Amino acid sequence: MRALRILLIFVVIVGGLFVIADRVAVNFAENKAADKLRTSEGLAETPDVDIEGFPFLTQVAAGSLDDVRIGIKDYDAKSGGDSIRIADLDAEMHGVKFDSSFSSATAETATGTARISYAELLKAVKKQDAAQVAPGVTARIDGLSYGGGDKVKVAVTVTTPVGTLHPTVLSSIKVADGKVSARADSLPKTGAFELAEGRVRAVTDFQQAIDNLPAGIALDKVAPVTDGVEITVKGSGLDLVG
Repeated sequence: MRALRILLIFVVIVGGLFVIADRVAVNFAENKAADKLRTSEGLAETPDVDIEGFPFLTQVAAGSLDDVRIGIKDYDAKSGGDSIRIADLDAEMHGVKFDSSFSSATAETATGTARISYAELLKAVKKQDAAQVAPGVTARIDGLSYGGGDKVKVAVTVTTPVGTLHPTVLSSIKVADGKVSARADSLPKTGAFELAEGRVRAVTDFQQAIDNLPAGIALDKVAPVTDGVEITVKGSGLDLVG
């Protein structure tokens, strides 16, 4: 019985040391990965990296990690030739495999969410000059906000020979051809002025590209919320390092 008790104590101690070593190793790996991600993506702040699954060391020995979660507070994606700030990007990489030298790594699939504020989206769509929508009448987008439900409210400034109007329209948004696409449910009301639908929609409706996301993930879905547009991203066969 004494020998058995000693054996059990030994097993508990060894097991405890293994757990400690495993946690130390995973924390070291997370910090290194976060630093490398910050450098490679040119981030202003160090991102959060969480390597999930236990034990970590046996996953390393197998050359594959079950899941890796990445959290980036602010990320500058590309929007045409300019940048657009994406907030709270939270992505989870599944089936991460790496070679023995750790010089390359790939993820089988990835999913995630992020948010674009209405102010950031407006900066991108407002760049174009006011467009002529009728003789002597011009219009441009001047504001974006939450329209309730699954709608975005688009504020339009219409300049006419007799004054300026500020109508609003509710728009439906979706991802189309890899871009955030908005289409007004109806045309803005402008009193007695007859506006050509095609010209008005060239102002109120827009498509905005969101490119150069980390590791090659891409837009999947989009939904308006109170403080911006929430986007869902996904990808497969992603190159994480190398």
